Amino acid sequence: MTVTSERRVEQRLSYHWPIWFAEDFNGELAQGQMVDLSSRGAAFTCYADRQCPWPGQYVTARFSVPQYGPDESFDMVEFVRGGHVCRVEGVNNALRRVAMQFTEPLPFRPGEQNVNSASSDEADEFVRTFV
Repeated sequence: MTVTSERRVEQRLSYHWPIWFAEDFNGELAQGQMVDLSSRGAAFTCYADRQCPWPGQYVTARFSVPQYGPDESFDMVEFVRGGHVCRVEGVNNALRRVAMQFTEPLPFRPGEQNVNSASSDEADEFVRTFV
């Protein structure tokens, strides 16, 4: 029997969708790609350049989240959230994976929606269409 010490209190939603971020939203925005999301934080990849945030930095991010409805449909809902960067890890020479914790949680738990109402194949097809 394998015992793991999972510290997450909620399931994350894994999806690939653009995310825009900056230290100051009045300045130059950088683009990344969402990796996964919970109501309290997000992980995304970005280029390993001067715009890549560092641990402890406060950033503001704008991103869209699929929100599933009861009638086998879903909409992309846009959010803007500020938060602190918890971790930055190297993916390869060109990319970094950034984990941030929001100062204000989302109003729902994206990874714990009733996904039985929409098939994952349907959602994957939607994402492939618009990415």
